[in-house]
Amino acid sequence: MPVDVINHFAGIAPGSPLAQLREQRPETLRHAQGSFKVLLEPNDPGGVPREEREAIGLRVATLERIPDLAEFHRDRLRGLGVPDAEIAAIEHFPGGGNLPVRLVAILRHTDLLTTDSRRGSQEALGALKQAGLTAPDIVTISQLIAYLSYQIRIVALLRAMGG
Repeated sequence: MPVDVINHFAGIAPGSPLAQLREQRPETLRHAQGSFKVLLEPNDPGGVPREEREAIGLRVATLERIPDLAEFHRDRLRGLGVPDAEIAAIEHFPGGGNLPVRLVAILRHTDLLTTDSRRGSQEALGALKQAGLTAPDIVTISQLIAYLSYQIRIVALLRAMGG
């Protein structure tokens, strides 16, 4: 992955005016890229394996209608050995096909937080726990969804600014 994933998806060339603007806040660049690395490419994924993390990425990109970001996560899922039928089921969730119970719960949570985060509730968290996710797992996937939503909005803003 490029050094700066946001610049990559926003189409910002090194040395361009937008790149220079972003470089005025190096801590923001560092933290955004660091969040990407920690949430999508952790050295130790703990209770949330890379396949589930990329499934969340694909689902958020699909819900937000960002084709190049969806393709990015789709390719990464393939690279992790996830079958095309499962990838299609993630994209077309909830009616896209059979998925493991745990992934269904994660995707429901992803849909909820991506489309209407105010509807988050103890019941929604309970469904994740029933599917076998621990409190740290739930925090991880919620952080990932929040980061991806942030990333998509920043990329959209930068694309608009870039003309």
